[in-house]
Amino acid sequence: MRGRPNRRRKSKRATATLPSMPRLPRIRIRWSALLWPVFAGSAAAAVPSLVDDLVDRPVGRLEIESTFQRVTPIQIEAALAPALDQGFWSLDLDALRQRVQELAWVDSTELRRSWPDTLVVRVREHHAAARWGDAGLLNSRGELFAERREHAFPELPRLSGPAGSEREVASLYLALRDRLVDAHLAIDTLRLDERGSWRLVLATGQEVRFGRRDVPDRVDRFFSIAAPALANELHRVSYIDLRYTNGFAVGWREEAPDGELAARGETSGHGHG
Repeated sequence: MRGRPNRRRKSKRATATLPSMPRLPRIRIRWSALLWPVFAGSAAAAVPSLVDDLVDRPVGRLEIESTFQRVTPIQIEAALAPALDQGFWSLDLDALRQRVQELAWVDSTELRRSWPDTLVVRVREHHAAARWGDAGLLNSRGELFAERREHAFPELPRLSGPAGSEREVASLYLALRDRLVDAHLAIDTLRLDERGSWRLVLATGQEVRFGRRDVPDRVDRFFSIAAPALANELHRVSYIDLRYTNGFAVGWREEAPDGELAARGETSGHGHG
C-alpha cells in the first residue's frame, strides 16, 4: 500500500573474521640427492661395459717364441685364431695351450698375458732322439711323440719293441749311447723282441746279442772286455754273443778254422738267455 513503509531489513554481509592459519615452513627440494641413486645405478650398470672397452679389449698382438725348426708361426697362429674372439682377460689360457699342444712336434707350451693387449706364446719343440719302428719318433725322454713321421731321419738310430715298451727301450739306448761314443762305436739298431731278448746292431754292421737275463752285467762285459779285445779285428766280426755266464762268443765274417771263435777262450760259459 501507498505510503506504507517498507519493513524489509536489508541483509547484512557477513564480515566475520576467520581464524589465522599457522605459517608453513618453506620447503626446499635437493634434486641432486634425489637423482643421485638413479645416477649411481646407471653408472654401475655402465661400468662393466666401460671395463670391457678399456681393459678386456680384444687381443691386439700375438708374440710367438720358438726355435721354429719343425713348427711354424703360421701353424701356431692358425691353432689359436678360432679361440681369440674373447676379451683379453677372458681368454681361457688352458684351452689355448691345449690347442697348441695338439700340433705335431710341440713338446710344451707356455702362455701369458702382457699388458695391454699382447698374448705371449712360448713353444718348445720335441727333440727327436731315435726312430721307433717303421714310422715313429721318440724324444730324449723316451716318449713316442710321432707315429707317422714325414721325413726319414736316417741319421737317427732305430729302436723297436712291443707296444708300450718305448720308454724301456729308450732307457737302454740312452745308457748305451755315451758308452758307445767313448768306445768309438755308433748304434744303428736296438731291438727288444716279444720274448724280452735284446739285440744291438752297430753302425758298422756287427750284431751284439745281450739276451734276456742280466742285461746290465752283459752290457758292462761288452764294453769292458769284448769291445777292447776285438777293437782291431772288429771289421771281421759278424756278431758278438754275450748270452754266457762268464764270457762271450764271436762269429766271424771270414770263417775261421773253428767256425766260431770265443774271445779269451771263454766258450765254456754256462747257459744262454
